Amino acid sequence: MTDNNNSLKKLIREGSINRRRFITAGSVLGIATVAALSGVAALAAPSAVPRKGGLLRLGMAGGNTSDTLDPTLFNDWVPLNQAYMLMNGLIEIDDANNAVPELFESWHAEPGAAEWLFTLRRGVTFHNGKTLDADDIIYSINLHRGKKSHSAIRTQLDCISRLEKTADGRIRITLDSPNADLPYLLADYHLVVVPKDFTDWSRPVGTGGFVFDHYEPGVRSLFKRNPDYWKPKRAWVDAVEVLVINDHTARTNALISGQVHAINRVDFKTVDFLKHRPAIRIIRSSGGQHFTFLMDCRAAPYNRNDIRLAIKHGIDREKILATVLRGYGSLGNDHPIPRSDRFFNPALAQRGYDPDKSRFYLKKAGLERLNLDLFASDAAFAGAMDAAALFQGQAGKAGLQMNIKRQPADSYWDDAWMKAPFSMGYWGGRPTADQMFSTAYRSTAKWNDSHWSDNKFDTLLLQARALQDNNQRRQIYGELQSIVRDHGGSLIPLFGDYLDAVSSSIGGAAPHPMFNFMGGRLAERVWLAS
Repeated sequence: MTDNNNSLKKLIREGSINRRRFITAGSVLGIATVAALSGVAALAAPSAVPRKGGLLRLGMAGGNTSDTLDPTLFNDWVPLNQAYMLMNGLIEIDDANNAVPELFESWHAEPGAAEWLFTLRRGVTFHNGKTLDADDIIYSINLHRGKKSHSAIRTQLDCISRLEKTADGRIRITLDSPNADLPYLLADYHLVVVPKDFTDWSRPVGTGGFVFDHYEPGVRSLFKRNPDYWKPKRAWVDAVEVLVINDHTARTNALISGQVHAINRVDFKTVDFLKHRPAIRIIRSSGGQHFTFLMDCRAAPYNRNDIRLAIKHGIDREKILATVLRGYGSLGNDHPIPRSDRFFNPALAQRGYDPDKSRFYLKKAGLERLNLDLFASDAAFAGAMDAAALFQGQAGKAGLQMNIKRQPADSYWDDAWMKAPFSMGYWGGRPTADQMFSTAYRSTAKWNDSHWSDNKFDTLLLQARALQDNNQRRQIYGELQSIVRDHGGSLIPLFGDYLDAVSSSIGGAAPHPMFNFMGGRLAERVWLAS
């Protein structure tokens, strides 16, 4: 191994090895080898005072060669982050999970919360020089509306019955039923803004902090700083390069070696190793990210709730939290609302590992044992295969014989998720209970990934959305959590912390309750100290 180290050092010093070859070599040699080379790219202490300049390099998981910059089709981390580099949203979620102005400068609801008025930010220009106006925003929202739209949030925007500009240039949104959380819905990452009638998604024009330069889907992108950016305290670096590195070992090696300044989705197995390196900081954020085992409620045997309950009682959540997540998270209770949510229901008893209850529900279904095929991949979440293996052993004691069907990482989301009868997945969470439930649990939701349908749930969800009394809403959202927990098709054993790792030469990186990389906006918020 020493000869390999010396050879690799020599190639780096001579400039004879490029970034991709170094990452590949590091993946083969392993983290410990690259750790020994970290002196090749020494890292300075971060500066508390923002400074402009430099090339920010990000090593990211969550990208594929099928990616697009079309906002109606975003479905993973890399497109989300790239979108916020090039384009702005209507409303931003801040570090405290509040909805704050972005291209919408202010808003207010008329009594009843079925009609809202939004004031546009003035003096904002697109990268092509066009001045932002109401028509641009209406066009951008309408990309996600209507039966012809393929957007993941189309059904969530079905509540909009009328979208129009007023005589003074503001935008009026009229809903078919009240929604006290409309600003949070409009903060969705799909709702970024482009000029009216724009369609060239291979080279987007936005109002964001960076301008398009190069884009190779699933491989690399390069965006350069917008010198006319309207946010005075954002977009510090001269350019951002995104390298898609889905393999967690290669991604970690790239950070240790100094080939990238920051990585997302730090593997739970290596976070403690990285924490002890003085040149690296771990950014740990607790939020709504959760990991799922998905049962297709249309397909036998998962169309029977007794079977679903047998499976939910057959997993040792505490063991998987300690072993797979190394404690960087919290227990899940088979619903998607985290403890940090204002409408979290603390009265629901935590479901635990109970093989006897599993057997009880199997007997109710007329069975003594049950064979299951679990379609699994580490693409679902970091440590997914380890979690599947632990679950397999735990479920066996409950009369559940689980066969793990390992799937290729590069095709998992296309071929297994929402297609296999029993599979794994993750959700990044949403800023409100209504948005999370509407995105993945309402019967008509495009991303209802367990294909679960419950008329009572759908009715109560609409009722809660219309209320402005938080005590009444809390009661209904608590009941919705109970319904999903006891009847839904998602086994949710864990909430996982968001774990990013950044070079100590990065300033401004901080925790955020929404997604990795500061809610997808790290590129415009950090600076390079040297």
